[in-house]
Amino acid sequence: MTVCKIHRNNAEERINEMRKNDWYVPENKNVTELVEENEETASIDLEEYIYDQISERIIQRFKGHKMETLIEEILKAKGFTTYRSPEGADNGVDILAASDTLGFGAPRICVQVKTSDTPLDRPTLDQLIGTMSNYSADYGLLVSWSGYKSSVTREIPKQFFKVRLWDSKTVIQQIFENYEKLSDDIKKEIPIKRVWMLGSEAE
Repeated sequence: MTVCKIHRNNAEERINEMRKNDWYVPENKNVTELVEENEETASIDLEEYIYDQISERIIQRFKGHKMETLIEEILKAKGFTTYRSPEGADNGVDILAASDTLGFGAPRICVQVKTSDTPLDRPTLDQLIGTMSNYSADYGLLVSWSGYKSSVTREIPKQFFKVRLWDSKTVIQQIFENYEKLSDDIKKEIPIKRVWMLGSEAE
């Protein structure tokens, strides 16, 4: 009743080879092992498929300046009071966030959001760190939908106590964790529901 295409680890190619050889099972594996391997692959593919579908929906609806709205809503759901810069020149900061009802509490966070099609490079991280000082922020949050180049990820240990990096998968995880607290407008744009299933380790 459900049709899907399993593509991980060249699954289609492997199945075709098995068919050509009358569904031959390698000597070092029995049928049970082969089935378990394919079930595990299908399970991993399902999770990746879900993330891909949600990721595609989000970038269609929130690419560019609108992504700042989504990140701001996530921060609000996590209990922060926020200020979002108007569209246009932002002086190196897209969102300011702080705890407490009026936003006078700590931690104080500077947020920079990027939705370019390529991984983010080091200058943007350096700019955020400089902006944190200008705004007397305690921490920085850098959001890059397309991930980061190695020049940025190498800095993670050095900036561990100052900066956090979110890529698309982290943003989606944050949406999952805070979905019930997001605004109705965001829920309309990203209509998802929780699905429970039996884990592969269950007996």
